[in-house]
Amino acid sequence: MAEVRPFVRPLASHVLGSKLDSIPFSGYHVLIIVVLALVGFIEGYDLVMTGSLLVLAKGPLHLTESDIRWLASGPTFMLCLGGFFFSAVSDHLSRKSIVLIGVVLTTFFTLLIPLVQNAEQLIILRLLTGIGAGGVVSAAFPIAAELMPPQHRRTYGAVYEMALASSFTVVPFIAGLLAGNANAFRFLALPGGLAITVIPVIVYFVLPESPRWYLRKGQPQAAVDIVNRIIARCGNRVAPLSLAALGNATPGTREKLPPYWALFARGQLRWTTVGILSGICAGTAFFLISVLLPKALVDQHALLPAAAFGLTSLVYFASIPGKGFTGFLMEIIGRRWTIFYALAGSLPGISLMLLAHRAGTYASVVMVTGGLITGFTVLSAFTATRVYLSEQFPTALRGRGHIFGESFGRLFAGGLMPFLMTPHTGSATIFFGTILSVVAVGAFIPVLFGKETVGQLEAVSESVPATV
Repeated sequence: MAEVRPFVRPLASHVLGSKLDSIPFSGYHVLIIVVLALVGFIEGYDLVMTGSLLVLAKGPLHLTESDIRWLASGPTFMLCLGGFFFSAVSDHLSRKSIVLIGVVLTTFFTLLIPLVQNAEQLIILRLLTGIGAGGVVSAAFPIAAELMPPQHRRTYGAVYEMALASSFTVVPFIAGLLAGNANAFRFLALPGGLAITVIPVIVYFVLPESPRWYLRKGQPQAAVDIVNRIIARCGNRVAPLSLAALGNATPGTREKLPPYWALFARGQLRWTTVGILSGICAGTAFFLISVLLPKALVDQHALLPAAAFGLTSLVYFASIPGKGFTGFLMEIIGRRWTIFYALAGSLPGISLMLLAHRAGTYASVVMVTGGLITGFTVLSAFTATRVYLSEQFPTALRGRGHIFGESFGRLFAGGLMPFLMTPHTGSATIFFGTILSVVAVGAFIPVLFGKETVGQLEAVSESVPATV
């Protein structure tokens, strides 16, 4: 006689997550991706200006070595502090609110840069910009992870990172065109600052809130309404979701958020750590190149300032197709092996940049070749590392966990490393050798210690809750 098994009703979060993940990819998903990519482009433009400001503002504002060191590392330290603040309030505030607050603060302080008259004012504005950007540069990934079907998170990750790469390419390119003009740094800041008149409005009216977040807040009807609105915007190709289908979701009963320390609890600590370390190793290469590469090339007498900006722009241009390829690859071989490819694949490129000064008349060719390889690989790793980090956490911890993870990673990769390396940019061996060492170690971390996270979020991250 066949065994009779009791019927166990799925949890409301699993029902809602399955419905969201079953919605076919459509033009509405494309619109969400475009809006978040636009946010990424503006934030990237505002943040990556640091490397160009070190060169363009040095003469007009009479920057000292101490000023340059503060500009190189201070904004990223404040970015981390801002990230820790937003991490503490995230999951309490809505995903969209975090983005809006961050975008307004970042663009406002960038808009004030053309008015600065001395080094102190510029440093203060860049520090404040870092605080404002602390949440928004990370908040887009929890949003996308909860709105995109699983197989299309790579699409979002690739497009968002390509938008960032585009801004990273545009800034040094414009800086190179403006080099020699006493007001070049002021003109460079204007486009990013003026975005305050457009981007917050687009985010407010176009971007939907996360239904998973509403369900966690004890508002199942709001969650159902948003899911059905998304279904309608996507062409009504799946049946609407009903409140009754959620079963155990009781209106007005707010699910208690786990404490912040659950990020480090048994059952979660390992995944939190692996996600952060993967980002740190890729982030070290990114920040040392974005912040210090133009200065390093000038200090090493490899290139003149305009040419140094041009090479930096070319390196980031190579990351645009590289991020698209990384996004494609991560659904074929998985997140972990894609991160391994991106980091390990950059080692030949970084080695060429390290040895270029020994190539004689071919030094420029070797440097450019190494830069292109590096841009296509490790600078393209964030398509995978950021999606991978976001998938390490259950919904109740995702907002706090992702922002904390990126902020903690930047504290080392974008704050400490540029601060330590600024005095040594004149040495190719120290500068490029440091990047080579960190990236080589980082290639193996997710493969040896991580888990593969491709799949439905609830099945991956919520099946075994962390215990405090």
